[in-house]
Amino acid sequence: MTTDYIVASLPRLAFGEGAPMSWEAFAAVAGEDAIPARWTDLETQLRNAMAQARGGGEKHLRAAEGCDLYWRNRVTAAFQEKDALKRDELLDRVWWDAAGELTPSSSPLGKGALATYAVRLKIALKRSRIDREAGNAAFDQLAAETKIQL
Repeated sequence: MTTDYIVASLPRLAFGEGAPMSWEAFAAVAGEDAIPARWTDLETQLRNAMAQARGGGEKHLRAAEGCDLYWRNRVTAAFQEKDALKRDELLDRVWWDAAGELTPSSSPLGKGALATYAVRLKIALKRSRIDREAGNAAFDQLAAETKIQL
């Protein structure tokens, strides 16, 4: 199958709507190596921005090609959110948008589009595992155990 056909046949993927397929199903159609080396530079820029937003300093930064100012500003803005769950959603949205950089406008169904889909599917799969109620229950249990130990 050609890449154009694979991309065109993939189910719709939208931020916040859950993953339409498993990673295994995607890999069976697209192959395991759908994420190109170009993503490595974007991912490094995002990780550097997160390290800086956390106050990690320059010693934890890795070299990456490209301008990271836009991504650094987006990550910094996300870290202004006090609610950890909302902050995580904002950061996932930044990564989602960065994945769009892999798809050139001149080839909307090419290998770049397949790479964008792969990265976004991983984000959707991660987000589908987030459960507010389970997280709150785990927090309440930890808080109760802490009170007992005091």
